[in-house]
Amino acid sequence: MVAAAPARSAPGYTLPVWLAAAARAALQALRGDPFEPLQPLELLTPPGCRPIGVRAAARLASDRALGEAICDPGDGLDLTRGLVVWVEATWLPAGPGPWLDLEAGEGVGVERASGAACLSAYARQLLEVNLRPLMPTDRRLLLRPVLPEGRRLAERTSNAAFGVVEGLALIGTQAEVQASADPNQLQHTLAQLAERLAAPAFAGDLILVLGENGLDLAPQLGLPPELLLKVGNWVGPVLVAAAQGGVRRLLLFGYQGKLIKLAGGIFHTHHHLADGRAEVLTALAALEGLAGERLAALHGAPTVEAALADLQAADPELASRLRRRLAVTIEARTAAYLARHGTSPMAVGAVLFDRSRRICAQGPLGGVLLEAWLPRSPGG
Repeated sequence: MVAAAPARSAPGYTLPVWLAAAARAALQALRGDPFEPLQPLELLTPPGCRPIGVRAAARLASDRALGEAICDPGDGLDLTRGLVVWVEATWLPAGPGPWLDLEAGEGVGVERASGAACLSAYARQLLEVNLRPLMPTDRRLLLRPVLPEGRRLAERTSNAAFGVVEGLALIGTQAEVQASADPNQLQHTLAQLAERLAAPAFAGDLILVLGENGLDLAPQLGLPPELLLKVGNWVGPVLVAAAQGGVRRLLLFGYQGKLIKLAGGIFHTHHHLADGRAEVLTALAALEGLAGERLAALHGAPTVEAALADLQAADPELASRLRRRLAVTIEARTAAYLARHGTSPMAVGAVLFDRSRRICAQGPLGGVLLEAWLPRSPGG
């Protein structure tokens, strides 16, 4: 085994980057190459090759090797800090089939429905770009990532709400961590927004996406990638800046358990600052006629998702009305928030999705924008 003290590269990288670094080190060991404590990775977003530190690599057998990296997400709050990432690389028999297969090891999140490793398109692309040049022409490769602490840490995430079980999802759409609760993240998002507003192709439209799951889901549904901008917890200032910068139509796209805070007038959504989701949901349900023990049960549910799922099972029509009222209220409270800040008129719609990654509610403006921006089927 060849090992070295962890080489500190530029901090602030997402889990897919450390996965790719450990995988590349494992592949080098499998080839019999000298150990490189700094792996030169092409990061794609932003483009360019960066040195990413790995801790160890070992050849375990003639056809099997292991690489190890330690996550460094930078200065913000991030549960992947210090997370150990192991990647086992194994030669597969030559023959037909993809040159690269991936199998979820312990602590890696899998999709509940299929059992496949939950891997973002960016994570897979990062592996392909950085490993393919090292592959012999007559070989195929199996990668088996292992996150020893992944199963425990996943309990602190909303992975299960989106159908990801048994560990952490290997998701991420870019190399650098965006710490949503960090004030620096607000400045980063505002800088990205300014670039969009100054672009020659800017036509006054924008989609603010709350969370990584939303950013992954939106293009899958067909929403234009060029309109998507991920926003962290600093939703209010970004909305104001968008209106002041000339955005005329804006769609809020996010998970119902997150966007519900806006219905309560909470425009900084980090839970350390404010919550109130149960109270907002209960108030809206009461306006829809729910009362007594059923209303108390809704308030006492462990999550918004669970509350709405229980209501859906008991009274689907009421659950549908409640979701609709939630989306309408989000649009109304957002309009009021912008009016208080004296911004230029901006039409804001809301579209919510549930843990099954299905659109479950849309406000009046949200429905209009969704119809305008989703591709039409042939003959539609």
